[in-house]
Amino acid sequence: MRYHVLATDYDGTLAHQGVVSPKTIDALKRFLASGRQLVLVTGRELPELKAIFPEIELFRWVVAENGGLLYEPSSTKEQMLGEGASEKLVSFLRSKGIEQVSVGQSIIATWSPHEQTVLEAIHELGLELQVIFNKGAVMVLPAGINKASGLEKALKEMKLSRHNAVGVGDAENDHSFLQSVEFSAAVSNALPSLCQAVDLLLPYSHGDGVEFLIDQVLSDDLMAYYGTSKRNLLPIATSDGEEVCIPSYSGPLLICGPSGSGKSTLSNRIVDTITEQGYQFCLVDPEGDYESFEGAVVLGGPNNEPQVDEVLHVLNQPDMSVVVCLTGIAIPERPTFFLQLLTGLIELRAETGRPHWLILDEAHHLIPADWGPSTELLPANWKNVVLITVNPSLLPIAVLEQTDIIAMVGDDANGIIQDFISVVDADRPKLPVPELNEGEIFLWRIRNPSNVQRCKPIKSQRQHRRHRRKYAEGQLPPDRSFYFRGPAGLLKLRAQNLLMFCQLAEGIDDQTWQFHLLNGDYRRWFAENIKDDALANETLKIEQLHGADPVETKKLVLDAIKQTYTLPATPIIELPGAS
Repeated sequence: MRYHVLATDYDGTLAHQGVVSPKTIDALKRFLASGRQLVLVTGRELPELKAIFPEIELFRWVVAENGGLLYEPSSTKEQMLGEGASEKLVSFLRSKGIEQVSVGQSIIATWSPHEQTVLEAIHELGLELQVIFNKGAVMVLPAGINKASGLEKALKEMKLSRHNAVGVGDAENDHSFLQSVEFSAAVSNALPSLCQAVDLLLPYSHGDGVEFLIDQVLSDDLMAYYGTSKRNLLPIATSDGEEVCIPSYSGPLLICGPSGSGKSTLSNRIVDTITEQGYQFCLVDPEGDYESFEGAVVLGGPNNEPQVDEVLHVLNQPDMSVVVCLTGIAIPERPTFFLQLLTGLIELRAETGRPHWLILDEAHHLIPADWGPSTELLPANWKNVVLITVNPSLLPIAVLEQTDIIAMVGDDANGIIQDFISVVDADRPKLPVPELNEGEIFLWRIRNPSNVQRCKPIKSQRQHRRHRRKYAEGQLPPDRSFYFRGPAGLLKLRAQNLLMFCQLAEGIDDQTWQFHLLNGDYRRWFAENIKDDALANETLKIEQLHGADPVETKKLVLDAIKQTYTLPATPIIELPGAS
């Protein structure tokens, strides 16, 4: 199972005119019966939602008030995710004659055309609040609070990852949480801007669309749509100036070549891009080559045998990856240890979908060719495994038969291919296999003999990113922070790092976003305070080429940030076997 959670909006998505049909309720129950879970993500306040939707108990968590409140129906536990609603702002708005003011625990809501009054009130009172729009609704929330931040908190409570979640919505305020999940969908009645931003536009509206999506998840975990999106793929190399990527979900990837030929360069890049995009990994390290690896907990060492329970305990946290160092275990004993570890990892994947990637360095030390009956314990559909070895003949046939991609380094790619096809029924690549220069790799997608590439791994940027992390997640001082103020200077939303910049950008109105873009404010901040000329130059291009469309420019600027820093990212490649 790849997708363990469905996160759905309420009004306009699950519900039509505030009501969820019995047929849609039955679909939700089918989803739960499969062992999956439901999260409701809505702008509604909790009391009114309970009153109109008694089936709320089907949901493990409810993200209410557009991310301001988290509610667990099974325990009736409520958790505020931001500051309480500002009484000063409520009083001010009512003093201006606005009667339609709804006040939740964190959210304050009214309707168009009162948005200008709301902005002026926030400015006059000196409040750090953001305004989010939703089909005529004007919602005021604490800075950084939105549906994405609320869903993130719900998933953390469930110990699940956004990479194992599907989301569906219909309106402006759904953009943030749909961009955060692994696969996003919009019902057919959704706003045009949302339809263009998601992975799948559903053929039906409202609850009928959600039912269709549920049936697709239950049918094949959305594999029928895999590869149609340009999101969540992993750039590992370049060829003729273009990025070469591997799917974020595929059969085993085999890296083969002699010692010193560049296997570690490629494997380091793969781990880099996995980490960049927030996937969890478990890397088994027989040689101690990753003992100081940044971004993961290292367990084991020359004088300390790793413990399977300890590894699984760490991996039970969705945001923590593990390097399992086997230098303290004798080579003959490593297959036995790995078999015990693999059993636990298979169970954890069945429960949570994690770790998303399993990376086996010197894989022949762990699963040698004579592994024998133990191969029966391998999953029938083994996904997201990287096997690093000298030659494929050193691994069991049962493992090789599942392999989707082989990356070859060194001076004998032809020999590696010949050894592989001598034991596996596969067609030899149709193009000639070139002699590789130092540092090059030959990438062969086995189920498509025509899909081969000569390329060069992207160098690891781990040291560079360590220096820049303060810009992504740290705390810049007030005079170096970015402030969203808007054309009339009515706002004062401070972004003290790039993560907060992205969160605030998701919630501001198009006019405020476009004002700062066309004024050059973003690129100047990137150049002068983030110290990233490349990002500033990319933003300048966006200004010049796409300046008229705020939805498009926001997406392009945020994508440019995410591709460089430790934030979720996106790219594409033809799938193995695609024609």
